[in-house]
Amino acid sequence: MTNFKIIQKKNIWLAISGVLFVIFLAAMLAWGLKLGIDFTGGSLLEVSFKGSRPTVARVEAGLAELKLSSLIVQPAGEQDLQLKFQETSEEVHQSVLAKLNQLAPAEELRFESVGPSIGQELKTKSLYAIFFVLVAVLIYISYVFRKVSKPVASWKYGLSAIIAMFHDAVITVGVFAVLGHVYGTEINTAFVAAVLTVLGYSVHDSIVVFDRIRENLPKSDLDFPGTVNMSLNQTLGRSINTSLTTLLVLTSIVLFGGATIRPFALALAIGIFIGTYSSIFFASPLLVIWEKLGKK
Repeated sequence: MTNFKIIQKKNIWLAISGVLFVIFLAAMLAWGLKLGIDFTGGSLLEVSFKGSRPTVARVEAGLAELKLSSLIVQPAGEQDLQLKFQETSEEVHQSVLAKLNQLAPAEELRFESVGPSIGQELKTKSLYAIFFVLVAVLIYISYVFRKVSKPVASWKYGLSAIIAMFHDAVITVGVFAVLGHVYGTEINTAFVAAVLTVLGYSVHDSIVVFDRIRENLPKSDLDFPGTVNMSLNQTLGRSINTSLTTLLVLTSIVLFGGATIRPFALALAIGIFIGTYSSIFFASPLLVIWEKLGKK
């Protein structure tokens, strides 16, 4: 079994987490997120050109006389093109299609229209979903670890997992705040699903480590920091291997997948990477800090 001195160097890991958290929290507060039409309302039109696909500049010039608000034109795959704009009427929809067919023969693949009221409702429900996930996790971990009272109370295991989840979510969302500011990357409801998945993955990884600590506590001759470090080494290979195989799949989707699924896969990849780091180098050191504070 490996014997890395993880807990002994906890100040380094906590400092790294603190710096990342502050940087990406600042990005969120300064730039915010670039919301897609799921939240703001608008239309998404995806077409496939049968011949040579016109350039983005040519499409924008061809649609200029329609005076579409917040028009975004994005290539997708070899022949496809995605267009996003604020107008949602069927008349505008057909006018855009007609203009595209003047540039080159095009087949409509998808058209979605979302009203502003629906977008606001989605934002509200997304926040509620994240809040209830956090509360449910705290209750669940406190119940599962209810028989562990020394040297750290069971509710502190739950609180440590939630702090780690919050840390993972802020960094993941903060990365997309930077991407939205620099590259115009938008978020939609799939991004919310990705963040919720990341929260679940993060707490799962933390529970694996915490459960091993719970098993080792009654039979360990080491002090609490030593027991935590031993437990981390016992679960280290499993955590890294599981995350690595998942990240390989997600990376292939980011590199070779379509434009519609790429933000979702990228959010998952970032969140899982950070979640694996936090369960080993952030959540567990928090338990040791709780134990030291309890002594004082």
